[in-house]
Amino acid sequence: MTQEEIRMSESAARKKHWKRWGPYLSERAWGTVREDYSPYGSAWEYLPHDHARSRAYRWNEDGLAGISDRRQNICFALALWNQRDPILKERLFGLTGNQGNHGEDVKEYYFYLDSTPTHSYMKYLYKYPQAEFPYAELVEENRRRDRGQPEYELLDTGVFDENRYFDVIVEYAKADAEDILIRISVKNRGPEPARLRLLPTIWFRNNWSWGERKQCPELHEACPAPNPVMALAHAKTGKRWLHCEGSPELLFTGNETNYRRLFGMENRTPFVKDGINDYVVLGVQEAVNPERKGTKAAAHYRLSVGAGETVSVRMRLADSYFAGESAFDNFDLTFALREWEADGFYAAVISQHLSTDEQNVMRQGFAGMLWSKQFYHYVVKDWLRGDPGHPPPPEERRKGRNHNWTHLHNADVISMPDKWEYPWYAAWDLAFHCIPLALVDPDFAKEQLTLMLREWYMHPNGQMPAYEWAFGDVNPPVHAWAAWRVYEIDKNRRGKGDRGFLQRIFHKLMLNFTWWVNRKDAEGRNIFQGGFLGLDNIGLFDRGAPLPTGGYIEQSDGTSWMAMYTLNMLTIALELAKDEPCYEDVASKFWEHFIAIAHAVTHRGEDSTGLWNEEDGFFYDVLRLPDGTQIPMKTRSMVGLIPLFAVQTLEPELLDQLPDFKRRLEWLIDNRPDLTRNLASMRTEGMGERRLLSIANEDQLRRILTYMLDEREFLSPYGIRSLSKRHSEQPYCLAVNDANQCISYEAGESSTGIFGGNSNWRGPIWFPLNYLLIESLQKFHEYLGSAFKVEFPTGSGKLKTLVEVAEDLSRRLTSIFLRDAEGRRPMSGEVEQFQTDPHWQNLLLFHEYFHGDSGAGMGASHQTGWTGLVTELLQRKSASPMETNLSRQLVACG
Repeated sequence: MTQEEIRMSESAARKKHWKRWGPYLSERAWGTVREDYSPYGSAWEYLPHDHARSRAYRWNEDGLAGISDRRQNICFALALWNQRDPILKERLFGLTGNQGNHGEDVKEYYFYLDSTPTHSYMKYLYKYPQAEFPYAELVEENRRRDRGQPEYELLDTGVFDENRYFDVIVEYAKADAEDILIRISVKNRGPEPARLRLLPTIWFRNNWSWGERKQCPELHEACPAPNPVMALAHAKTGKRWLHCEGSPELLFTGNETNYRRLFGMENRTPFVKDGINDYVVLGVQEAVNPERKGTKAAAHYRLSVGAGETVSVRMRLADSYFAGESAFDNFDLTFALREWEADGFYAAVISQHLSTDEQNVMRQGFAGMLWSKQFYHYVVKDWLRGDPGHPPPPEERRKGRNHNWTHLHNADVISMPDKWEYPWYAAWDLAFHCIPLALVDPDFAKEQLTLMLREWYMHPNGQMPAYEWAFGDVNPPVHAWAAWRVYEIDKNRRGKGDRGFLQRIFHKLMLNFTWWVNRKDAEGRNIFQGGFLGLDNIGLFDRGAPLPTGGYIEQSDGTSWMAMYTLNMLTIALELAKDEPCYEDVASKFWEHFIAIAHAVTHRGEDSTGLWNEEDGFFYDVLRLPDGTQIPMKTRSMVGLIPLFAVQTLEPELLDQLPDFKRRLEWLIDNRPDLTRNLASMRTEGMGERRLLSIANEDQLRRILTYMLDEREFLSPYGIRSLSKRHSEQPYCLAVNDANQCISYEAGESSTGIFGGNSNWRGPIWFPLNYLLIESLQKFHEYLGSAFKVEFPTGSGKLKTLVEVAEDLSRRLTSIFLRDAEGRRPMSGEVEQFQTDPHWQNLLLFHEYFHGDSGAGMGASHQTGWTGLVTELLQRKSASPMETNLSRQLVACG
């Protein structure tokens, strides 16, 4: 075991709490739902960026390159001032859709460079302009532009011209579980000397102003300069000391709201949250506490950095007091050791057979996943009723957002899609996060999946919370798939599967499955209406809202996700049945669910329109009007490819091992041909005498793949598009209420405001669904074998097996991040700084989705969450032929 693996083992056994401290501080707490107490849920307007420096947060804290304990009692982060900005740079800035942006988007450049699973070593880079940060220009220019124009980015303003910026690198190394070394390095990339105020800041999350706790924590100066020390005392965390190298000026204030600035009212305390800002930027001497105590403090370093020079500052946050300079004894040696241990850990995870560029993609991908953990705090009951001693929330909220989720009590470290654009969890995003997380920390991946199903998350009716903006929205049911994949990854890693985890999560998933069956099948005919299902604007209508036509949509994707769900649950039940035969009955139940759904997709009855369109050879959503009229909505979109996810093979050895299940299987095949005749193949055995469970039969698969693998339709040089390119020249239109509703192919940012324009499923490439398509092709190959070939690309005359197609799609996806023959990364698009500048070109952004034609990054820029799946694709590529074959067999089994 590597040293990092030993730490992970100690943490799992609770011998040592190596994960107590980590990057659990959000990049943004302003503009979030949980901080919004407005009447109509206008979160961005209620607590905007301009208020963030002055208002104490109710639920979470935020900061730049920060860390906290896992309950966010104590927070540490960076503040900077270039002596030109109107405010300290304490947190990241960005815009939202109603400010002229395409969606929520951070307007800063920061990069997660490294992290181990226990956060024993972490590295973060922030690029800070030496010119005044153009807050107003970014707002005004983006407001001026329309959706047909690109967003106006920080690089476009010219503040990085001539390299006039600082590279600020923040590193953390744990000398022990409660002893954290901090190194901040400032590199002047510009041609001239430049001044910088560096203010490492420590504070307590304010949990005393809301009527819950009377005791207020305190920090104070324990030792003056040189090498001053701040002492912290908190009822929950005990005593801590922050040792500061050199002779910085210690500044103290309170983490309290500045009512005078925000609301024209008298402040409750003389020293408020923005006191350090006012002292440094505005020169207000009385803004900080002369008694050198408070609940927020900073070490004020005045730096002059020469052209090309690097200046470093060292600090130590520990549960021990070190006298004099002893806090920095062996400091550099410990740092070097933790970096070396991190390299050793990743050398065991990342294959050395990969190129240096590919290894860099994996390392930064894992770093982004691990840095994107966040302490997430939100108690809906308290949020709805308000806090003691504070004005009650507006009456409107009692019937507004999340009012049906009063049981929800979240206070945990959770994997976030992104800690700025999406500083809240999303159930289906998290399922995909857990695949790459399982490669480095399977225990954390299992904890995350289990957490979402705990009673303080899952609704009493069995629904999983979707995301903060609307917990009652419906995400695709991919939790069972993720649980099985994490189980298999963990089993491969450790040689033994965690059956306790599998049992525990299976029982909770049964509740969620029942909710789907009871709530989302309008007619009880196994055709599901999940709503928008995470695919936001993929259709003609907002599928999460009442239709302008009345009626409802019979969803190809909603029904197919449920078919996939039944197969995932069947797979888990069969695995558990190997040791406990009682699960064979449950497996039979899920097998029957699957055949009922598969039958309904293609054959709803003589008077009904199926989701399969025989004329076109594709699956479509069907609009069902109040008068019973049924209209296939013939958009060629990812909705018609999702039925391919519902595929599984059954191994003959497994069936022989489970005789009761096999007997029930055979009985249904023999006695219910009306149901099973539409399945792909239950009687004909494939490669290795396997049976195939699939919505799509062999002929349907060929016809769907003709579209999917056509470069004029779905196939891009960088993966599978979410909408066929055919619709760029032939938009699909449907006459509704005397108006035409149309959908067109959009390779990049969305031109529609559906869901705030936050995402686009009308053309770009999304990693999660591409990943599932690759897995599905591998499963089909396990049954059909090498004799089954398709034209790839369509019209080329070249035939490939399905596993070869899967490998090619994987290559296309990973190529988004890798340098091509000209040394350019598709993900960086036309941004020359990222393509050619040596100080930028190896820094990676893991975007939410990618341009359907060029591969350029779009949407959220740090959504390592599900785009981090690229790490698993690269790991597959690095496997030997024997390992690759084993991997495919495992996929076929599960």
